[in-house]
Amino acid sequence: MKTVVFAYHNMGLIGLDALLRHGFDVKLVFTHRDNPSENIWYSSVRDFCRSNKLDYVEPEDPNTLEWINRVKDIGPDIIFSFYYRKMISMDILSIPRLGSYNLHGSLLPRYRGRSPVNWVLINGEEVSGVTLHEMVEKPDAGPIVSQRKVCIAFDDTALSLYRKLENAAREMLDDVLPHVRYGNIVKTPQVLEHGSYFGGRRPEDGRIDWGMPAKDIYNLIRAVTRPYPGAFGYIDTEKILFWWAKPGAAGHTCLSPGEIGFAGEGAVQIGTGEGVILPYEVEVDGEVLKGESLLRFFTNLKERRLR
Repeated sequence: MKTVVFAYHNMGLIGLDALLRHGFDVKLVFTHRDNPSENIWYSSVRDFCRSNKLDYVEPEDPNTLEWINRVKDIGPDIIFSFYYRKMISMDILSIPRLGSYNLHGSLLPRYRGRSPVNWVLINGEEVSGVTLHEMVEKPDAGPIVSQRKVCIAFDDTALSLYRKLENAAREMLDDVLPHVRYGNIVKTPQVLEHGSYFGGRRPEDGRIDWGMPAKDIYNLIRAVTRPYPGAFGYIDTEKILFWWAKPGAAGHTCLSPGEIGFAGEGAVQIGTGEGVILPYEVEVDGEVLKGESLLRFFTNLKERRLR
């Protein structure tokens, strides 16, 4: 089955590997050049293509006439998108006879849009998953072909949840691709009214509102900790990144939001709108502070307030 693939990130490698293992004839791969300003913690689709002798391209805009005609010339039976970052036009999506399909990192129709792995943690969800769905003009709105659930643990971060989604995607593709290869594609329409849509996130969205409950602040911290840009607050103009922290027991403190306090030896507390946050790893001016160094840092700040 002639296939064109749009792929990036680890999910791109998982998708490509699954297609090759299940006998799809991958004629061309669209991927991205890595952004030098981004923390590249994931594997390279470009390197995978080179190792597997797959033709690949890295256009800034895949929707120009040049690339539309290139895909038309290939005449693919099917198109897949695995974590490709740009919208693909209907001029391309409508080319293959069996349709075009995308792997999305949530249980659609919930968490349509960008950054679902971060948003489900920010919102304190306990279940997420992956979805293979047909691509239509509206983002993440096409009929569902297959889904696989994962459970979210209280101490999951975006990275650990992403690893769970990788495993779920691999299992789901192994289940569904043998059927897809023979044109047996069962589609279930989405009911978008039962779902939700979230936009992309920027580093500045990691700023902590100390008036929120401690549990919500914890959810933000674990959603954007490494390898993401991190959650942060300020002491005056000094930025403090919170790489790890946990909510303390509710009702055991009178600290106001952003106020720094201590409970016993070595236990720093920061007041919130409800309960306290216990920081375990922070970064200030490029220096990571844990244990004794963290305690000394906050001891020197005890008369000041985070904002």
